[in-house]
Amino acid sequence: MLGQIFELLGGLGVFLLGVVIMTSGLKGVAGVALQGALTRFTRSPASGAATGAVSTAILQSSSATIVAAVGFVGAGLLTFPQALGIILGANVGTTITGWMVALLGFKLKLGTVVLPLILAGVLLHLFARGRWSSSGFALAGFGLIFVGISTMQAGMSGLEGVVTPNSFPSDTLLGRLQLIAIGIGITLITQSSSAGVAASLTALHTGTISFEQAAALVIGMDIGTTATALIATLGGSTETRRTGYSHVVYNLMTGLGAFLLLSPYVWAWQSFAPGALYANAELALVGFHTGFNILGVLVILPFTHSLANFIIRLVPERGSALERHLDKHLLSEPGIALEAVRTSLENIHLEQLVLGQRLFEGADASVLKRFRDVSHALSSAQSYVDLIHLEKAQSREWQLLRSCMHSLDHMQRLQRRLEESERVRDWTSMPLIKPIGDDMRVALAELHATAVTGDWAAVADLAARLSGTHNGSVAEFRDAIMARVASGEDDTIQGNRQLEMVRWMRRVAEHLWRIGHHLSRVDDASFKETATKSAVDGVNLSQNLH
Repeated sequence: MLGQIFELLGGLGVFLLGVVIMTSGLKGVAGVALQGALTRFTRSPASGAATGAVSTAILQSSSATIVAAVGFVGAGLLTFPQALGIILGANVGTTITGWMVALLGFKLKLGTVVLPLILAGVLLHLFARGRWSSSGFALAGFGLIFVGISTMQAGMSGLEGVVTPNSFPSDTLLGRLQLIAIGIGITLITQSSSAGVAASLTALHTGTISFEQAAALVIGMDIGTTATALIATLGGSTETRRTGYSHVVYNLMTGLGAFLLLSPYVWAWQSFAPGALYANAELALVGFHTGFNILGVLVILPFTHSLANFIIRLVPERGSALERHLDKHLLSEPGIALEAVRTSLENIHLEQLVLGQRLFEGADASVLKRFRDVSHALSSAQSYVDLIHLEKAQSREWQLLRSCMHSLDHMQRLQRRLEESERVRDWTSMPLIKPIGDDMRVALAELHATAVTGDWAAVADLAARLSGTHNGSVAEFRDAIMARVASGEDDTIQGNRQLEMVRWMRRVAEHLWRIGHHLSRVDDASFKETATKSAVDGVNLSQNLH
C-alpha cells in the first residue's frame, strides 16, 4: 500500500511539474503577446472576462493570468473594474485543464504515447533558441502532464478496495463542507487547482471517491486557488490589494453558488438521463466545474461595478496619488514594473505642468506643499527605477527603461527650475519679459491639455516648438535688454534680472521638450495600444490634485 501511495504522490508531482514547465514554455512563446492582449482587449468587464478566459486557457494557469492582472492594475495599465472582468474569465479558462485530463488522459490514454513528445520537447529546448526553445519546454510539459495522470491512475488503482468512498466524509451537508475544506487544503499545498482537479478526476475514475464527493472537492479547490492572488497582494498598493481581495470575494460567492447547485445538477442528470452521470462521471465533473464558473460570470458581470464599489469601500485609498503605482511587488516582473514607472512619470509631469501654470499666475505659498509632493514622488520614482535591472537583449524593456531614465532626469531638472519661483516674480510688470511670459503660460496650458489626452507625441511636438521659439529669441531679448540698460530705462540690476528670467524660461522650455520627447518614446514602448486609459488617469489625477 505504501508503494501505491508513493506512486500516487509521485504522479501528482509529475503532473504538477508538467503544468509548471508547460506554463513556463507558453509564457516564453506568447507571454508578452498575451500581456499586451490583456490590456488591449480589456475595455470593459465583459471583454476582460473573455480575454481572461482565453489567456488562462492558453497559459494553463489562472494564477499566472490573475497575478498579471494584479500587476497591470498596480502599474496603472488597467482600472480596477476592468481587472475584475479578467478575474471572472480566468476562473472559466482554468477549467480547460480538467477537460484535457478527462478527454485525453482517460478517454484516449495518452500516458505512453506522449513519451516521444517529451524527448522531442527537451531536445528542442536544448538546441533551439528564442520562442522555439520555449515551445520545446511547453511540449515537454504537455507530455509530462499525461505521464503524471497515468502514474496517478496506476497508484490509485493499486488502492482499489483499500481506499473507497467510505474512507472520505459522507455525502451529507456536513460531509460536503468537510470535503470543500479538504479541497481548499489540497490547493493551498500544491498551489495549483489544476493538480487538485486532476487528482480528483483520477480518484473518481478509479472509483476511490463518488461523483458528489469529487464535486465538493473541486468546489473547495476553486476557492483555494484565491490564495496565490491574495499572497501577491500582501503589502502591495491599494489597487493591487483591491484586485486580489475581489478574487477572494468572487470565488467565495461562486463556491457558495456551486455548493447550492450540486444537488440540482445531480437531480437533472438523473431525471433526463438516468445512470448517465455515473457512467460518464469524469465528463460530468468537468462539466459541473465549467458550468458553475460560467454561470458565476454571467450572474456577476451585470454587478461588477457594484462589486468594485464594495471592494473600494473595503480597501480605501492610502498614500500619495503620485506614487500609488510604484509597488515593489511588481519588481519581480520588470516589464510590468516599468509600466508602473511610465504611468507614474506621466502623472507626475501632468502635475509639473499644472504647477508651472500656477507659477505664472502668481501662485501663493500654498503651492509649496504640492512642490514637496512632486519632489518626493520624483525621488521615489528614482529609487524604484534603481531597483529595475535588465539584460540588454530585452529590447522593448531596455528601450522603455532608458526612456524612463531620460524622462526622470529631465523632470528632476525641471522641478529644480520650477522651485526657483523668484525667477518669475513680477514678470508681468516688465515690458520686455511680459510677451514671452504670456507665451510660456499659454504653452504650459496647451501642454497640460494635450498631455491629459495621453497623446505624448503631440506633447513632444508642442514642447519642441516652444523650445525652438525660446532658443531663437534669447539673443534678440539680450540685445533689447542691453539697449534699455544703456539708455538708462533700466539699471544693471534690473537688466541682469530680466536676462536671468529669459535664460530661466529657455531652460524650462528645453526640459519640457526633452521630457515630452522621452515620454513619447516611453509611450511607444508601452503595452498600451491607445491613450484612452492614460487620458482617464490623467484627468482623474488632476482633479484629485487641484
